[in-house]
Amino acid sequence: MTSDLLTVKLEKLTYGGDALGRLSDGRAVFVPFALPGETVRVHSVNEKRGHVRAELVEVLEPSPERIVPKCKHFGVCGGCHYQHLPYQAQLTAKTEILRDQLTRIGKIENPPVMQIVPSSTEWNYRNHVQFHLTSDGKLGYIDAHSRSVIPISECHLPEQTLNALWPALEFDPGLGLERVSLRLGVDDETMLVLESESPEAPELELEANLSVVHLTDNDVVVMAGDDHLTMRVNDRVNDRLFHVSAASFFQVNTEMAGKMAVHLLAHLCVSPATTLLDVYCGVGLFSAFFAPRVGRLIGIESSPSACEDFAVNLDEFDNVELYEAPAEDVLPALDVNPDIVILDPPRAGVDKRVLDALLDRGPKRIAYISCDPSTLGRDAARLIAGSYRLAHVTPFDLFPQTSSIESISIFNKA
Repeated sequence: MTSDLLTVKLEKLTYGGDALGRLSDGRAVFVPFALPGETVRVHSVNEKRGHVRAELVEVLEPSPERIVPKCKHFGVCGGCHYQHLPYQAQLTAKTEILRDQLTRIGKIENPPVMQIVPSSTEWNYRNHVQFHLTSDGKLGYIDAHSRSVIPISECHLPEQTLNALWPALEFDPGLGLERVSLRLGVDDETMLVLESESPEAPELELEANLSVVHLTDNDVVVMAGDDHLTMRVNDRVNDRLFHVSAASFFQVNTEMAGKMAVHLLAHLCVSPATTLLDVYCGVGLFSAFFAPRVGRLIGIESSPSACEDFAVNLDEFDNVELYEAPAEDVLPALDVNPDIVILDPPRAGVDKRVLDALLDRGPKRIAYISCDPSTLGRDAARLIAGSYRLAHVTPFDLFPQTSSIESISIFNKA
């Protein structure tokens, strides 16, 4: 590691938000908060044999696309990566990065990447925001450089109801809280989620009208209000309500969750004769839209909280089954040959045992919902090697101003 400053001409954006350039010795250098085409002065913070990670010190020649970030914390806070880039340029960058990952990692020549589906709002789209606490109990985010917690006074990503609430929250530093979250449901229904390792719920004075839940690894304690929120997702025809508990995952961009459901309904041709398998099904976001359209729907989910929500959300249907266990344990033993499979894995992608079990069963069509284009590329290569053809990949911008890339890939049995 060295303290020397380097001058670099940057070439392109990479997955994760960094801009990439080349040093005179050929090594790649990755610079956050910079843009392609810029000449920058950087400070090396981590040197490897093949690449260097650096911090931006000065922009010597700015990109003509560079704009003034909306948030004063941009460049220090690690939550946003692209506030210095106009929204249309963000969409273009994400599309190109997705295409690059599928080409380089998936070894797919000219991957069929469709036009990205934008978020209707670039700001204030998150129904869920998670804070860390500084040593003196202030709400903060992780510093992009030091990984410590920095206090914040503004954030333009949460929905307005949450943004009106969080600045008023104060915590004593001795409460032992690891994270503090706010979640928003229908009719401005709001939940405060406190996470810690201690089984003892902290003592709080509550003046706001909201639900408060204390989460530990093994327990959920309702301190005020309800243990869940109700989320509303629209498929252009109907509103569907979802019971979502404090410990359960749900898409943070509600409008875009609806657009993804619409996309799946349009591209997965189902009928009352269809058997559909929803792997990593969560609270049943996509299952709920398909259950009335198929003959048999099977969900697989390992989260106990999500499984409880799934049971509530799909209680009206008699053609639905749910397995509460890791997918890699369920699928190899499941005596079912599904026609259609929906995969919505975590960032790590699909477990190899899950893919192997699916390849053995040979469903006609697989929809892969990805939040990480690198693991999507890896898994796409495995599916293609297993006699599937990638029909198309559609990116969805669930997270404007950030480097996150969500997508839906449709694979057909060759």
